[in-house]
Amino acid sequence: MARGIARAASFGGRATAGWFSYRRVTVAVCIANLVAALLVLRSFTSLPPAPTRVEVVQYTEEQIKRVEESIRIRREAEPVELVQAVKKLRKVFAREEKRRKELPLELKQKVAYDIVGRLHDLGDNSSSIQQREALESWRVETLKHTKSASIQNSSNLGLSNEEARMLKRTLEFNWHALLEDIGLWIPVEVPHTEHDDKPQNEPEEEEIIAGPPLDPQCNAELHADYGGAAVKWGLTHHKGSAADCCQACLDQAKNAKPGEMKCNIWVYCPSEFGCYSPDKYEHKHQECWLKQDDRPKLNFKDKYTESYRDSHPRAPVVVSWMSGVTSA
Repeated sequence: MARGIARAASFGGRATAGWFSYRRVTVAVCIANLVAALLVLRSFTSLPPAPTRVEVVQYTEEQIKRVEESIRIRREAEPVELVQAVKKLRKVFAREEKRRKELPLELKQKVAYDIVGRLHDLGDNSSSIQQREALESWRVETLKHTKSASIQNSSNLGLSNEEARMLKRTLEFNWHALLEDIGLWIPVEVPHTEHDDKPQNEPEEEEIIAGPPLDPQCNAELHADYGGAAVKWGLTHHKGSAADCCQACLDQAKNAKPGEMKCNIWVYCPSEFGCYSPDKYEHKHQECWLKQDDRPKLNFKDKYTESYRDSHPRAPVVVSWMSGVTSA
């Protein structure tokens, strides 16, 4: 009997020791800590937010009066009329710039060709005043036709209704800008006397033209800038040499389709520093303009006059362009 009781006590002790093992005690303590941490975190989140402290600055009546006086003086000194005028000018310039961009390149070329034809009718001996009068007469006549929305009235230049609408706005608001865009400039006639101070028997300095020799048909002229209707827009048409530019003109005339303008004038910029022109563009080295004109006429030759450079400060002394009228 005593042995049975001892054995039972020994078995019970081992069972209790197995139930309260270190692993189970550790797990129980961790769970209790986690529950306690969750309860503490919940108590923090349930607390109302701490009130924000706002510092209120107290100004005296004298200080308030000074601030109001300062604001009043600043408003009175503000150039309201000038600001409004500048805003209006910006809107006008934005509209004009938009109108200029609306006119497509093909339409500009059509206008240039028609204007050159009108100037040809005046003859080679026409004065700049007569040329300006002819241009204004063309503008008024064209504007009269383009004001009508019918295709019949706008067909004098071969224009569609949309092209006639754009051209009408340009002739009304951007006439001079259009002349600049197509590269047309009529010089002011200023009487001047040329002085030849060169010593007698002084040898001429022969200029060297970079690149291969030019074809005799090119009739190259140094320091010369010919006008004419643009067949190939030089801003996007560059050639490696004057010979290549002239050859491009000869090839275009040879391969032109019926009804297309045939190049008979080439204008090339041989200067690494670019070439001057009175339009709005920056003309760079190796620009090659292909033009057409039944009666070729020089815009500039050799040097810009002193009177011209007085009115155009950006103009250099010597004409940088070189040109030629083909004999093909």
